[in-house]
Amino acid sequence: MKTIYQLTLLLFACLYTAQGQDSLLQKANAIPGKYLSQVKQKSDKMERQITARSEKALSRFMKQEEKLKRRLGKIDSLKANNLFAHSIDSLGSLKSRMKGKLGKYSGALTQGGPYLDSLSNSLSFLKDSKGLLEQSKGITDKLNGSLKSVDNLKDKLAQAEQIKAYIRERKQLLKEQLSQYTGFTKDLQKMNKEAYYYAQQLKEYKEVFKDRKKAEQKAMEVIKKIPAFNDFMQKHSQLASLLNIQAGTASAPNLEGLQTRNQVEQLIQQRLGSGPNASAAVSQQMAEARSKFDELKSKFPDLDNAAEMPDFKPKEMKTKSFLQRLEFGSNIQFQRSNKFFPSTGDLAGQAAYKFHKNGSAGVGLSYKLGMGTGFDNIRFSSQGMGIRSFIDWKLKGTFFLNGGYEQNYQPEYAGVPEGVGQKWTQSGLIGISKKYKINSKLKGNMMVLFDFLYNQHVPRTDPVKVRLGYNF
Repeated sequence: MKTIYQLTLLLFACLYTAQGQDSLLQKANAIPGKYLSQVKQKSDKMERQITARSEKALSRFMKQEEKLKRRLGKIDSLKANNLFAHSIDSLGSLKSRMKGKLGKYSGALTQGGPYLDSLSNSLSFLKDSKGLLEQSKGITDKLNGSLKSVDNLKDKLAQAEQIKAYIRERKQLLKEQLSQYTGFTKDLQKMNKEAYYYAQQLKEYKEVFKDRKKAEQKAMEVIKKIPAFNDFMQKHSQLASLLNIQAGTASAPNLEGLQTRNQVEQLIQQRLGSGPNASAAVSQQMAEARSKFDELKSKFPDLDNAAEMPDFKPKEMKTKSFLQRLEFGSNIQFQRSNKFFPSTGDLAGQAAYKFHKNGSAGVGLSYKLGMGTGFDNIRFSSQGMGIRSFIDWKLKGTFFLNGGYEQNYQPEYAGVPEGVGQKWTQSGLIGISKKYKINSKLKGNMMVLFDFLYNQHVPRTDPVKVRLGYNF
C-alpha cells in the first residue's frame, strides 16, 4: 500500500510539472513575434548610432592629427612624419572597418554587459529549443533576423571598444611626445575632449538600450521560468566564458589560472613579510586606496577606466540628445472664490528642456476650471486659459529655485462693470520648489510661488500660489 501511495504521488507530481511546463510553452508561443521584432528594432538602431558616432569621432581625430602633423612639420619634419603618418592611416582603416564586420573579437567578454548577454542567450535558447516557438516560416525568419541584429551589434560594440582603446593610447603617446614643444596644449585638450565624449556617448547608448518594453519584459519573465534556460545560461553566459565553465561543468567550473585567496595572501607575505605589522600596513594601504577610489568615483561616476579621466570639466548634458533632454509634466493650482470669480483650479501641462545638469527652462499651457462658490453651490464652468514660461535651477539636494512669466486670460468677472476687469493679466513668479521621486520614471514636485505683479491685476488676485505636480 505504501508503494502504491508513493507511486500515486509521483504520478500527480509528474502531471503537475507537465501541466506547468505546457503552460509555459503556451505562453512562450503567444509572445515571440512582438518580442523578436522589438529586439531587432532596438539592436539595429543602436548599431546605426554606434557606427555614425564612431565614424564622426574618427574623422575628427584624423583632422586633428593632420593639423598637428602640419604644425609639428614646421618644427621637426622627420618627427612629424614618424609620429603621425602611420597613425593617420590607422584611423582611416578603423573608420572604413566600422562599415563592415570586425570578425572574431579577441576579448574574453562582449562589451554589451549582462543585459546584452542575457538577450543574446535568450534568442539562442529559443532557436535551439524548437518546441518553444510557433512552427511557422514567419517566426523563424524573425528569430534569425533578431539573432543577426544582435550579433551585428556585438560586432559594432567590439569595434567601438577597440577604437576607444586606440584613441586612449594615442592621446597618451601624443601628450608625452609633444610635451617638449610649446603651442600644442589646446589641440591636445581638444583630442582629450573628443575621446571623453565619445566614451560617454557609447555609455549613453547602452543605458538607453537596456530599457525594456512590455513585450520584452513578459518574454524574459516566461523564458527565465524554464529550467532548461537556466542550464543554458550557466553554460553559455559571459560568466561561464570567464570561468571556463564549458571546459568543466556548471557545478564544478574550471578555475585554472584564477588566483585563490591563499595565493594572494602568500604573495603579500613575500613582499611585505608576515606578522601584525605587515597586516596593519596592508589594511592601511587598502583603506587609503579605497578612500581615493571612492573620491574619484564620486567625481566621475560614469568612467569605466582611469585612463579616460578628463583633464577638463565635462559638460554632463553634451551626450544627451534633444529628446532625452526634454521633460514633460503637469501641475494643478487652486484659487479660492471671492465676489468677482468662483473657486478655480488651474490644470496645466508643460514641457521643459534641460540645458544644464542643474537647470531647465520650458513653456506650458493652463486651463482655468471654475468649480462654484462653495460646497452648497458646486458648478463647473470654463473660466479661461493661460500661457506660461518658467525656469528651474537646483539650489541644494531636492530644492530648486523657480521663476516664470505668465499671461492669463479670464473673460468674465461677476459684479465688475464691462470694460473695467482685465481679460489678460500678467504674472511674474518667483519661489521655491521641492522635487521628490515617486518611481523610476515619475517625479513629484511642490511649488510655493509669489506673484510680484499681483497688485496690477484688476480685480486683484492672491499673491501666493501653491502648485502640486508631476514630471515624467
